[in-house]
Amino acid sequence: MSKNILLTGGARGLGRGLARHFLASSRQHRVFILDNDAAELSHTVATYTPPPSAPHPPRLGSAICDLASPPSIAAAVQTAITWFGGRIHVLINNGAVTTPTWADGARMEDAPVDEWQRFVATNLSGAFLVARACIPVMVSEEAEPGAAIINISSTRARMSEPNCEGYAATKAGLVGLTHAMAASLAGRGVTVNAVLPGWIEVGMECRAADVDGWKQEHSTEDKEWHWSGRVGTVLDVAKTVEWVLDSPFVNGQEVVVDGGVTRRMVYPE
Repeated sequence: MSKNILLTGGARGLGRGLARHFLASSRQHRVFILDNDAAELSHTVATYTPPPSAPHPPRLGSAICDLASPPSIAAAVQTAITWFGGRIHVLINNGAVTTPTWADGARMEDAPVDEWQRFVATNLSGAFLVARACIPVMVSEEAEPGAAIINISSTRARMSEPNCEGYAATKAGLVGLTHAMAASLAGRGVTVNAVLPGWIEVGMECRAADVDGWKQEHSTEDKEWHWSGRVGTVLDVAKTVEWVLDSPFVNGQEVVVDGGVTRRMVYPE
């Protein structure tokens, strides 16, 4: 069955790879991307829009959206709802401030308060507000859930390096938001789950790499650090997201995609 999929942060990185994966599906999914980077968004739409197939509607739409701005979220989600014809089956909350540590090498006690607030507003409040705006066109009285919200968290919700408070706290907040929303939406036809990626290679998912050529190299040490023997790919996450959204009995859960890294027992050398 074709699904209407709203994806935040879809212009580059993991989000772009997710959009490409769902557009390539034989199920003819329709995807609407929200992003705040106009240049990257324009490039992604131009690159991945499937050829028109009358009488079918277009399968890739987009809108500029600042996830730290409630008015921007409200306007962009309404644009998506109209484009979809009034029904959203899947929301993937992927958009985020993705730099894990404070800017300019700052420590926790030196980081500007507005940088902390930007992490919270974008990564956590943004996900909640997008979901809240989508719920009226997702809920159903069907006993079996037919719609899905997937929050893209991170293994950094469970483990940290120094000076990553903004990123780690908001990604952990998404985990709590996930089971809270799952409880609130129980019996209303919507499942809510979190996917927690580890090290996923997304550096080439951008306009510059498309122009200059993709170059992905990892050391033997990097690969061996993962029990799976390699660094993760966008496809690893995309397949997991696809499985979750097609699994209505999976609800309120955290699904880790990290090649086994968070299960390693590490001793001081």
